[in-house]
Amino acid sequence: MSFSIITDTSANIPLEYVTTNDVAVIPFYYYLEGEERSCTDITNFDGKAYYDMIRAGAEITTSQVTPQRYTEFMEPLLKEGKDILLVCMSSGISGSYQSAEMAAKQLREEYPDRIIRTVDTYGASLGEGLLVMEAVKLRDSGMTVDETADLLLTRRKGMCQVFTVDDLMHLRRGGRISGATAIFGTVLNIKPLLKGNEKGRIVTFGRIRGRRNSIKAIAENYRALVIDPELQTIGIAHADCREDADYLIEMINESKPPKEIITVCYEPVTGSHVGPGALALFFMGNEDYREKWTYSK
Repeated sequence: MSFSIITDTSANIPLEYVTTNDVAVIPFYYYLEGEERSCTDITNFDGKAYYDMIRAGAEITTSQVTPQRYTEFMEPLLKEGKDILLVCMSSGISGSYQSAEMAAKQLREEYPDRIIRTVDTYGASLGEGLLVMEAVKLRDSGMTVDETADLLLTRRKGMCQVFTVDDLMHLRRGGRISGATAIFGTVLNIKPLLKGNEKGRIVTFGRIRGRRNSIKAIAENYRALVIDPELQTIGIAHADCREDADYLIEMINESKPPKEIITVCYEPVTGSHVGPGALALFFMGNEDYREKWTYSK
């Protein structure tokens, strides 16, 4: 019997894909000047207007999804007799995964004949979304929910997430770097290279002077780390910097072009933490990247 796949809006997957491929999406909420909002259609999301508001000083806050919201989302599917695979945003950057686990534990007790598997992707944006797409392929090929979950837990190790930000102050507000580092880096035009580590936390693994050089460094890391690019769909997410995303695509296609490149604008919840001008690349690569990989030039 087939199973239901559930993810969240952090996965940054276009609405057409989730609709066509029967993926349910739990909305993450953000608060703009105190008003609760969500974005479930990234294709029609006005990223320029949103990130311009942040540039102008708009106050954006976020909160994790509660266990109750996960329960309300999953229970109707369980009542229909379906097993569930819940593909989640990294526990290293959000407490929402713990909420999902709490809800799943309760529902397993109430529906003992059903299987509920949760997968902590150790990623966000398309680092999460590409694993959701992999789950769809595995489900549609006839794999069970357990087989699919186990494979995702293995493949998350090789999901490389390399990104940079334009304004270090957004990372400072999120507690990712110190205030002194943010100020020093801003004055010297230092751009960090960031990745998801072995626990899905955001860490710095390189520092580059200048925006254009930081984008070149992302491409260099891709060339060094990617495995079988001709077989892969890779992802690029940007926070209202489409020209920089296009420049990154050019460099990727010059040496190791993938089968397909998906480009999206960062959805508003994750985007509020990385800030306008963030640029990220997601692809399957060397598993040592998460724990051991560093970059210097």
